[in-house]
Amino acid sequence: MLETVLFYFFAGAAIISALMLVMRKNPVTCAVSLIITFISFAGLYILLNAHFIAAIQILVYAGAIMVLFLFVIMLLDLKREEDFLSRLKAQKFFGIALAVILLAEVFAAISSINGMFLTRGIYSAENIAEAGGNTKVIGRLLFTDYLLPFEVTSILLIVAIIGAVFLGKKEN
Repeated sequence: MLETVLFYFFAGAAIISALMLVMRKNPVTCAVSLIITFISFAGLYILLNAHFIAAIQILVYAGAIMVLFLFVIMLLDLKREEDFLSRLKAQKFFGIALAVILLAEVFAAISSINGMFLTRGIYSAENIAEAGGNTKVIGRLLFTDYLLPFEVTSILLIVAIIGAVFLGKKEN
């Protein structure tokens, strides 16, 4: 009973904050809405007994990535571009059309699953418990099989920070 109530609470908070994210014009309000969305997802991960992913969700996304976003927003001073963004009416039409297409694809994917995820695999709860828990399994996978994508992601984040500083530099 409590899990059901918490699920609806976190899912509702995620949906409402995601809608606020795309409907607000103030970039700082959008960033705060994104943080609320990330925290709601972390709550959903906890309900799925994926505690490590919930902690990483809060630490990496709600912490580090959002600090980077807010840094870029403040550095670029987006208030001067709000008039330009409000004049683009065609973006609303294309956004709504792409959202409808995305929802149709999601429903098609859900309807074609037919119990595909109900089978036991090598990462079932029993096998993960035997291997030492979620954290140990994820750590082993991250630093053995997926080391290259992990390092490429860190390099991309450094390049994004350097690009933000370069774009935000004032001309003398």
